[in-house]
Amino acid sequence: MKGAFALKGNFAYTPACGQLALKPHGILVYEDGRVTGLFDGLPERFKGLPVEDFGDKLILPGLVDLHAHAGQYAYRGLGMDMELLSWLEHTAFPEESKFSDLAYAQEAYSVFVQALARSATTRACLFATLHRPATLALMEMLDQAGMRCFVGKVNMDRNSPDILGETTAQSLAETRLWLEQSAGLAHVKPILTPRFIPSCTDELMAGLGRIQREFALPAQSHLSENLSEVSWVAQLCPNARFYGDAYDQYGLFGGDCPTVMAHCVWSGPEERALMKERGVFIAHCPQSNMNVSSGIAPVKGFLLEGQRVGLGSDVAGGAHLSIFRAITDAIQCSKLRWRLVDQELSALTLPEALYMATKGGGAFFGQVGSFEPGYELDAVVMDDSALPTPRPCTLAERVERVVYLSDGQPCAKYVAGRRLF
Repeated sequence: MKGAFALKGNFAYTPACGQLALKPHGILVYEDGRVTGLFDGLPERFKGLPVEDFGDKLILPGLVDLHAHAGQYAYRGLGMDMELLSWLEHTAFPEESKFSDLAYAQEAYSVFVQALARSATTRACLFATLHRPATLALMEMLDQAGMRCFVGKVNMDRNSPDILGETTAQSLAETRLWLEQSAGLAHVKPILTPRFIPSCTDELMAGLGRIQREFALPAQSHLSENLSEVSWVAQLCPNARFYGDAYDQYGLFGGDCPTVMAHCVWSGPEERALMKERGVFIAHCPQSNMNVSSGIAPVKGFLLEGQRVGLGSDVAGGAHLSIFRAITDAIQCSKLRWRLVDQELSALTLPEALYMATKGGGAFFGQVGSFEPGYELDAVVMDDSALPTPRPCTLAERVERVVYLSDGQPCAKYVAGRRLF
């Protein structure tokens, strides 16, 4: 069994939303690129298989970040007193313009990739910037680091400053060249990335729709994040029934185009119905929604509707790259929404938020985010001995403490069956 091995430790995962499955002192067998099973002991047929014994440590599925801006990592934690559109104008756009300098981009992306590789995140959907050489550099760094990511060259041909813009023709030509030049990467793949409707003309969206159909690419963007943004889209796209329809008119809203839409704080009933029908993934980014004053997304309602929901750090709207932090922020925000906005919609539980961070978001990548048979093996090993307490804790309580209290850095990490450290 070439490449087969086993892991031993205390396993925790969420096979269904809201269900926390625990296997204390279990053994996971991995072979042929997939999880074979999770057992109480090593089955006889696997005797002789190498076993990596992590003792009493916790083993969780790798976390999935469905929405982050790699080109914004350098200024996370800055400009947090502004609302979204002002923050973009005064903080985000000036920083992203620096990525026209490839040397600066390589330095900035090196810092980001090192942080992501050391974190508990194993898969991510990332925005780069509109600069093709810099975006390729990011993809190559992530590929060498062993991460599995979708990365997008950002498209924007209107309502952007002179220091950060491109013509429609430039945007489409650079996108095609980027797709050609990134085709040889093993683990990091391209994803179409219109920044958001206010920064993309109808001509650009139509061109991206043609590219999507030609190359069968996934897509990512922002949706109904902030009330001022939603109002702006209504003015710019009078023929769209709602914000999401402005994407759907060009074939960039689920269906044959696997799609991640970040935020959806203010998505109305029609928009939500279409998201569910088309299988659009919602990237819930609670910290960013707080920082740039967007609101509190009804994430529990999304789950009850059967929407496909994952979590995003949304660096640098979110100040922290840790998806553990996104889990706790999501729970706390939902509690505030329940108490202050809608007492008919209960707060998230830890198993629900952990599901979104693993299997929920992982589904965008395939069978990812669980220890069930047939799943790819993404795993992080967490040492909670650094969180001493005189109180005896159950395995479920230990998981909760790691999520809320740890620094989010694992002591071992596996991505698609490969141990990174």
